[in-house]
Amino acid sequence: LCPQLGIAIPVGKDSLSMKTVWNADGEQREMSAPLSLIVTAFAPVLDARRTLTPELRRDQGETVLLLVDLGKGKNRLGASVLAQVYRQLGRTPADLDDPAVLSGAFNALQALNADGKLLAYHDRSDGGLFVTLAEMAFAAHCGLEIELDEVGAEPLAALFSEELGVVVQVRAADREAVLSRLADAGLAGHCHVLGTLRDDDRLVLHHGGKVVIDQPRIDLQRAWQETTYHLQSMRDNPECAQEEFDNLLDGNDPGLSATLTFDPVDDISAPFVNTGARPRVAILRDQGVNGQVEMAAAFDRAGFEAVDVHMTDLMAGRRTLADVKGIAVSGGFSYGDVLGAGRGWAKTVLHNATARAAFEAFFAREDTFGLGSCNGCQMFSMLRELIPGTELWPRFVRNRSEQFEARLAMVEILDSPSIFFVGMAGSRLPVVVAHGEGRAEFAAPADLQRLAASQLVSARFVDNYGKPTERYPYNPSGSPYGITGLSSRDGRFLAFMPHPERAFRAIQHSWHPADWGEEGPWLRMFRNARAWVG
Repeated sequence: LCPQLGIAIPVGKDSLSMKTVWNADGEQREMSAPLSLIVTAFAPVLDARRTLTPELRRDQGETVLLLVDLGKGKNRLGASVLAQVYRQLGRTPADLDDPAVLSGAFNALQALNADGKLLAYHDRSDGGLFVTLAEMAFAAHCGLEIELDEVGAEPLAALFSEELGVVVQVRAADREAVLSRLADAGLAGHCHVLGTLRDDDRLVLHHGGKVVIDQPRIDLQRAWQETTYHLQSMRDNPECAQEEFDNLLDGNDPGLSATLTFDPVDDISAPFVNTGARPRVAILRDQGVNGQVEMAAAFDRAGFEAVDVHMTDLMAGRRTLADVKGIAVSGGFSYGDVLGAGRGWAKTVLHNATARAAFEAFFAREDTFGLGSCNGCQMFSMLRELIPGTELWPRFVRNRSEQFEARLAMVEILDSPSIFFVGMAGSRLPVVVAHGEGRAEFAAPADLQRLAASQLVSARFVDNYGKPTERYPYNPSGSPYGITGLSSRDGRFLAFMPHPERAFRAIQHSWHPADWGEEGPWLRMFRNARAWVG
């Protein structure tokens, strides 16, 4: 197959040198080969902005769904999920009979995507057509009206065969052009118009003039999620698992959104950047940190000179912070998180006289600023005895879910003294989170009230309706009041649990509004810092 597709597999030794040993009928048996073979190929992605997802578009007028059937109507069920459900194996599994059709379809779909003709995409080969259609509906929270007659004579085979194929969403006006392009690729007679979207959030599938499936999307999505929910209940905090599972009951959930109180295109730092001056900001590193390059890139884009500074140099006195205007402490797994995530990093400062003196002098200067993200947020919170105006800050402990959380979450920027969030208060927008210890913990409830009354909470998690929340997973850490950002009293220092440095370009978001340009709105906070320095 690989030579026919023109694919070279660089090495197979690691797979073919394995040995399997087991006992059968009291006798030890051995096979010097893997029980399964996994072949991996790779290729460059020339423009990640052209990526297609299963999310159906509902803002493009009338659209239709097309099945590109690379199995050419065979619908073989051997070894399929359907067969396994009935404890059967079957005789003939799905296969690729004509490699030329696969490469022709791939090239045609790439060309159609480049021309902007495709709106959504999902493969068929993992679960079959029904799973494909359901997952596309789940992603978009919409219903579907589907006709299966052209797919095959048997409805079960049409729905659950895992033959190669894809479902694409196209505008109704582009339907004939798309079908013509696919026919030219060798798929004439094997591309079927399945149907379109429904407004009532139901999946309705027809075959032979009869309705074979008519179910609410919510019920199907709950069934789809149920296995994950039970596993999550055993592995994680069961309350969080229940909350996430029950979130599916909200049929009106608007999903992620972005409401900005500023224009992300407006470069507030431009007058200062145009002078040619590039203030130095130290990007601090330590063992296990992995976000320093992204942090440096964000500050560089905003007009700073990012300088790599390792903690060992500060502790040994080989470097100081006297020649920098700012410090940035990025995320990762400092010291493998075995010392309490960023708390271990903070202790290397607090318990080393040379490093402590360098940080104390830096924090005391009135012309300096600092950003701590993720591990850096945890580190800053533990350095509050050194940072002026942070005595009310909490410490950050294990997430309420009891797991590392990596997702795109919604936050709201609040009124605070923070120099990073000038002009951004009231904005609600998605941001990358990736942390295991992000829950703000206060010694007493009164401390939280004092912090909030002092307007030192600069950001908080909100749900998809824009309301502050402690509900999982909208609040992935479980912090009270949704707290996820803290400002010093003078605004110069910010402890921020999410990763804005991983979202300063629009392309870095796994989802963003279609009208965003090259620069994402999180670049504004780095530009604010540049404008503050002057």
